[in-house]
Amino acid sequence: MTVAAYVLIQTEVGKAASVARTVSDIEGVVTAEDVTGPYDVIVRATAATMDELGRMVVGRVQVVEGITRTVTCPVVNL
Repeated sequence: MTVAAYVLIQTEVGKAASVARTVSDIEGVVTAEDVTGPYDVIVRATAATMDELGRMVVGRVQVVEGITRTVTCPVVNL
């Protein structure tokens, strides 16, 4: 079973496009799109487990230059 999540990203001013491009190359990222509103980039990501998803966000997404904050929202099937 695959775990999916949306990662909401805030960036430094003027960095949304470059962050979206960089994050889209990370393994497990399905889409990374620039948006308007309180967040600058929204990512859809998948991983084999919740632990793997957490390691990807902390170890690969959050270290991208220009990111100031992330919020990870796992998808649930009710």
